[in-house]
Amino acid sequence: MRDVTLCFLTKQKQSQIDQICLAMKKRGFGANRWNGVGGKIKEDAKESIEQAMIREALEEISVKIKNFYKVAELTFIFPHQKDWNQLVHTYLTKEWVGEPEESEEMKPEWFSVKKIPFDSMWPDDIYWLPKVLKKKLVKAKFVFGKNDVVLDKDVKIV
Repeated sequence: MRDVTLCFLTKQKQSQIDQICLAMKKRGFGANRWNGVGGKIKEDAKESIEQAMIREALEEISVKIKNFYKVAELTFIFPHQKDWNQLVHTYLTKEWVGEPEESEEMKPEWFSVKKIPFDSMWPDDIYWLPKVLKKKLVKAKFVFGKNDVVLDKDVKIV
C-alpha cells in the first residue's frame, strides 16, 4: 500500500469553513472528478508526506501551501486492482501564497461548502469530507469494487 497526500484549500467566514477549492482532474488516476490536490511521495528523494503535499499543490495549481493541518487518514482498498491501494494523508489549509491556477493536470475552482459537487467526485467523499469541513478528525477505510463502487466503509471520528 502506498502513502499519498491530499490537500484542500479553504476560505473561512466567522471561523467556519465557507468555501473549498476543488480541482477537476484532467488526466490519470481519478480523471474527470473534482478532488483536492496531492499525489505520490517521491521516495527516491526521501520526501516527507508534508513535503510531498506542498510540492504537489505547487505543481498542480501553482500555490505554495503555508500553514496546514491533518484532518484525515483514509485507506482505500481496490481488491480487483491492488496496485491502487493507498493510505491518503489528508490536510486542510487556509493559508497559501499565490492564486490557484489551471495546469495540465488540474483545473481548480471554488465551491461553497453548501454546494459541493459530490456527484462528480469520488463516491467515498460524501462520507468523510463534510465531517472534516466541520473540523472533525476522521480515520476511514473504503473498499471499492469495479467502476469505483463503494462496497464497504468504516468511518470514525477520532
